[in-house]
Amino acid sequence: MEETLTRTDNPTDVIKLKDLAAYQEHSVVSREIIRKPSGTMTVFAFDQGEGLSEHIAPFDAAVYILEGEAEISIDKKPYLVKEGEMIIMPANKPHALKATTKYKMLLVMIK
Repeated sequence: MEETLTRTDNPTDVIKLKDLAAYQEHSVVSREIIRKPSGTMTVFAFDQGEGLSEHIAPFDAAVYILEGEAEISIDKKPYLVKEGEMIIMPANKPHALKATTKYKMLLVMIK
């Protein structure tokens, strides 16, 4: 049986993604909204200066910035990604994220 998880009150409701995770001082907050064997969707809120250290994932991941801006490094190359922009982090490439301002993002992992 396929596991499916949707973390909204009603999965058919229209939702405002950036309202699903609130900023917390000196923290990174996440809220997984969908988990399936084929991938996940998670909303993150990063306080300014916070980030995720360099790591490798076995799956492609798309990051869409909902508000603010982040420096996202892929294979040691930095990219400044702003509200309304998206970048794809390829599978098996080292990447890191850092909040140049407070920012919120949607992370879509595709397995």
